[in-house]
Amino acid sequence: MAAQLEKTDNSYDQAIDYLKSLTKFGMNLGLTRIEELLRRLGNPHGHLAIIHIGGTNGKGSTTAMIASILKTAGYKTGMFSSPHLHSYTERFLINGEPIAERALAKLIERAKPHLENMVAEGFEHPTEFEVSTALALLYFAEEKTDYVVLEVGLGGAIDSTNVVTPLISVITNISLDHMDYLGNTVEEIAQVKAGIIKPGVPVVTAAKGTALQIIRETAVTKGSRLIEVTRDVTWSVLDKDVKTGCQQFVIDGLQNKYHVSLPLLGKHQQSNAATAVAAVEMLFHGSGHHLPAAAIVEGLRIVHWPGRLEWVEGSPLVVIDGAHNYAGAKALKQALSEYFTGRGMIFVLGMLADKERAKVVAELAPLGRAVVVTRSNNPRAGDWTELATYLREYLSDVQCIENVGEAIEAAVAMARPDEVVCITGSLYMIAEARQALGLSLR
Repeated sequence: MAAQLEKTDNSYDQAIDYLKSLTKFGMNLGLTRIEELLRRLGNPHGHLAIIHIGGTNGKGSTTAMIASILKTAGYKTGMFSSPHLHSYTERFLINGEPIAERALAKLIERAKPHLENMVAEGFEHPTEFEVSTALALLYFAEEKTDYVVLEVGLGGAIDSTNVVTPLISVITNISLDHMDYLGNTVEEIAQVKAGIIKPGVPVVTAAKGTALQIIRETAVTKGSRLIEVTRDVTWSVLDKDVKTGCQQFVIDGLQNKYHVSLPLLGKHQQSNAATAVAAVEMLFHGSGHHLPAAAIVEGLRIVHWPGRLEWVEGSPLVVIDGAHNYAGAKALKQALSEYFTGRGMIFVLGMLADKERAKVVAELAPLGRAVVVTRSNNPRAGDWTELATYLREYLSDVQCIENVGEAIEAAVAMARPDEVVCITGSLYMIAEARQALGLSLR
């Protein structure tokens, strides 16, 4: 049966409760349901100019960078990404502003009869993410956005966002993640991620190794021009300012050189910025529209993407980063080792059960003096205390505190003034941590 929404005054809370109730339909990959739902909504995606962003890590940051550049250039820019940190409205942005709660409630109400009719006619019920994707495309079409930056949810080939034919496809990088859905090797996962490459549509990627080779082969098969970051677009570092949370570097793009000041730290963000620059350069190449170089520089300077090596000044210093998988943990380890050499580290760590917990622990635990394990408020958290078993192979000081806020308080209390408290793991846990620390979205 279709999930039920009680008839009310279209209140946001009731509408979101309804949308969240669709999680009971699970993670059900495939395009049949989303295509049918979009057909009933008038195929709004057919009227949108889309940049489609996939990859294992960095796709959210790259999506935010591209959207910031386009907004800075004066274009009305939609951005769809997931998961959100604090409010469901964050998934639907226009020029950086979340959709109004009442507007989202009305969109959900409009979708409900179509969902019920689909089920009545024998279709499987669309999943929560499929409905969210359809609502985003409808919202951006009705708001007459100039461009939409659309982040892939999971994988690529049969992710619900893959119903679109974009102007540019972007694949940030590829590593092992979501193996229960995407495959057990980098090569298998790369085949799925490369599924967003459309015939004749240019593709930009920062992938390496065997994953890059598969993307190359797919691009040739599809007749798509391929731009490779580090080969076609390079960069050189000028400076990093840990106190201000910015790093300066020069990107040698396809058309210009850009002196960039980026308020997102970590070497991985340099690659993401180069990928974003290549994507927007290709987007405007031969289009007849103008993209000033100054818009690229300013768009990157003002980009905002919380929860990624985010500094909270104080004594001790607190760093928040959503390193939710092995590749993310490696990037975080590199950044912490670079910025905080010789400083003690206390971790607050919470991860979902379907992630490579042991491998993440092996990366991060050697940097720490102590760890507080906590639980993400998500059904996929599973046996959250299992992390402690892995951690005790490296450290003797390991605590388990289920409440995220209390876990942070314990970590801050045990840290010395010159030490760093690093809160990391699941993005769902990161959201709780930011709330506990009183941080806002903007």
